[in-house]
Amino acid sequence: MRFRGVLPLAAVTATVFGAAVILFDVVHIDETEGEPTFSLAPMSLGNPAAAATLQTRRLSHAPRGTRQSRSVDVESSLPPLPTPTIKTVKVKPGSTLSAVLTKAGLPRPEAAAVVTAFSEAFNPRKIRAGQEINLSFMAHETADSDSEQFVGLTYEPSSLERVSLERTDTGFTADIVEKILSVEAQQANGVITDSLYVSGVRAGLPVPVLIDLIHAYSWDVDFQRDIRKGDSFNVLYESMLDPDGKVVARGDVLYAEINLSGTALPIYRYTTTDGTTDYFDDKGRSAKKTLMRTPIDGARLSSGFGNRKHPVLGYNKMHKGVDFAAPRGTPIYAAGDGVIDYAGRNGAYGKYVRIRHNGEYSTAYAHMKSIGKGIGKGKRVRQGQVIGYVGTTGRSTGPHLHYEILKNKAQVNPMKVKMPSGLKLKGEEFARFQDTIRDLTDQYASLADRQDVAQNTP
Repeated sequence: MRFRGVLPLAAVTATVFGAAVILFDVVHIDETEGEPTFSLAPMSLGNPAAAATLQTRRLSHAPRGTRQSRSVDVESSLPPLPTPTIKTVKVKPGSTLSAVLTKAGLPRPEAAAVVTAFSEAFNPRKIRAGQEINLSFMAHETADSDSEQFVGLTYEPSSLERVSLERTDTGFTADIVEKILSVEAQQANGVITDSLYVSGVRAGLPVPVLIDLIHAYSWDVDFQRDIRKGDSFNVLYESMLDPDGKVVARGDVLYAEINLSGTALPIYRYTTTDGTTDYFDDKGRSAKKTLMRTPIDGARLSSGFGNRKHPVLGYNKMHKGVDFAAPRGTPIYAAGDGVIDYAGRNGAYGKYVRIRHNGEYSTAYAHMKSIGKGIGKGKRVRQGQVIGYVGTTGRSTGPHLHYEILKNKAQVNPMKVKMPSGLKLKGEEFARFQDTIRDLTDQYASLADRQDVAQNTP
């Protein structure tokens, strides 16, 4: 069966040259044995010149068969969607989220509603000075004038997460999203020409990685006296990358080797079967010892252990510890786990703390400006915990830490005493650790070779 018909869809009245013109959209229906097909054509009753100026409407899908109708792209004739304006605000010291919003033009009631919604995802009091907040505004036409309406904000408390707030029909909603990061191993190596720190930065080692490296070796290496010009280092470490490939955080040091006067000191990051993660040397001995040689960061060894002319008394006297010159207020750390058995003033020592680590070893810290909060006799402390701050109390000529290691209650040279070792891997655990050594050294070698090829490729 086949037929052709006419179906009016709409009627529009227009005035052209004073004459009324009636226009119809007409659908031609072609029906074959298959599905019907539709095509649109304008039809004018009245002034034909007016009808010629009109455009044809187009159905949402193209007709089947061989018949084609002229069509008009409706989407291209629509006005472009408005895009938001982004205003980036750097938080000033002492400022609040509410102050940032009101200064950006939000009415106080709306700013209060934004802060309330934001608080559901993140504590606004944790926003720090110097951080940035991106505010979004959309053009908003009112009866009186054109204005911009606040539509949302984004804030990144850290490189690993983002807080996003947006306007809804009922107010504002906010949520915090953790960024999906990938982990990538990177390597660096270099020759020491001045200090490990300066040479490491020159070789491209990120400062956080370099600090972790120094801490990992701090039990065995005296960075003031053991480092020589021409010594070298190799480091394999992790970087965290965002979906765009940008490094947003640093991970752990996986493997490192420092060569001191021809002696190689490798360490490897390894997690034991019971979940303990630490650095171990190639013999399976923990790099972390019971006691730290230098329980202070960034200090200069100003006086060693032994007989010397006393700077205050003016005559030779045995110096039963080592002195580290440092600015007043520099934190002092517990050299190892233990229990405080003295905390207070102690004659020429000034403000003084002594820690008992076991039945054999104790450590003492003197001339403090102040003793750390909560540090008192009988209190248990952990290695690396702040126990006080550098000062010049007691018999002292300037701010420094006087540090002692006592073995069986007698002072010994902290720079020469053989430090008690920590965990030692044995048996199947050591065999598993050797697999880790091979994996890490192979990974480092592969990255180093790739870097050499890239540097030598024109």
